[in-house]
Amino acid sequence: MTVILLRHGRSTANTSGTLAGRTPGVDLDDRGREQAASVVERLAALELAAIVRSPLLRCESTVGPLAGARGLTPVVDDALVEVDYGQWTGRPIKDLLGEPLWKVVQQHPSAAVFPDGEGLAQVQARAVAAVRAHDARLAAEHGKDVLWVACSHGDVIKSVLADALGAHLDGFQRIVAEPASISVVRYTATRPFVLRMNDTGADLSGLNGAGPAKGAGVGASDAVPGGGVGTDGKADNEGGTDPE
Repeated sequence: MTVILLRHGRSTANTSGTLAGRTPGVDLDDRGREQAASVVERLAALELAAIVRSPLLRCESTVGPLAGARGLTPVVDDALVEVDYGQWTGRPIKDLLGEPLWKVVQQHPSAAVFPDGEGLAQVQARAVAAVRAHDARLAAEHGKDVLWVACSHGDVIKSVLADALGAHLDGFQRIVAEPASISVVRYTATRPFVLRMNDTGADLSGLNGAGPAKGAGVGASDAVPGGGVGTDGKADNEGGTDPE
């Protein structure tokens, strides 16, 4: 079974430099809507069995055009929701740089627990469990390998990829998941295979039948919680990432 991990398109919070977290009503900006529309064409050559998404509006808006084009009703899964950043939610990223927890998030994320929120280790556990559960469900329903889409958020996707790579969560800040990027993991009985990471291109036709053989003043070395604004964004971040 193969999951296409789709990060939502660029949001209004991405370009305003705030950490949206689970703040309700945060939608895509104009560029994000263009990215959502382009997902339809990018996945046009692929047969999709299902779409699963985070309950937040920016993910709903991202998969809306694809769901409409394919006649699929997205499954909403709370386990794919954005990180609960607790007291960090809604704050400007520049104001978080001086927080003692910032260095923990960068260097030892497995120990990072957001005040009045959740820990990144919890995020990984719930997200990986959700992806594997949907994988098992779809395998049982279809009786064969299928492709399906899971639309979620930067840190959530990065945590799933770290698990698939067999990497410790403390290394997940080395992974990039830009807005509207696609990362692909094929799960087998013995191990996952990572087929794509942070793919923002158009040609994904090679995923059909893919097996393991196919396949805001923040420093440049820091990863912003939530993911990045993308290389086509205008945020002044040397590392190419910006807030969720």
